[in-house]
Amino acid sequence: MFDKPQKSYTDLLGKTNRIVEGTSLEGNIVSQADFRLDGHLVGNFTSKGRLVIGPTGSITGDVNCKTADIEGKFNGKIEVTDLLSVRSKASIKGEAIVGKLSVEPGADFSASCVMRSGIKNLNHGQSGEKTA
Repeated sequence: MFDKPQKSYTDLLGKTNRIVEGTSLEGNIVSQADFRLDGHLVGNFTSKGRLVIGPTGSITGDVNCKTADIEGKFNGKIEVTDLLSVRSKASIKGEAIVGKLSVEPGADFSASCVMRSGIKNLNHGQSGEKTA
């Protein structure tokens, strides 16, 4: 009688999970929806949405998401299919694989970086030429 139907993945879009300041987690996080981290995560993070690491937040581990906006600290390998935005007070160390990259002046971006969007388009064009 009071059971609510479970929301589908499309209903989760636009909703944000949140880990607040003062919270520390060890382990892996998998989320279908957007995620904001103001605490600390030691482990891997995977999402089909957007990740925001707030100014007090940090991740040590691997990240795979659609878009990311980093104001805090990150150490590890980050793979972003669309846009990685690195804010002026952010600190990034490790490896970044991105579609697009935006780094504000003042940010500490000490990472190797590979941009994949141009490579995908180039390969797509070559395969089209072979079939023509």
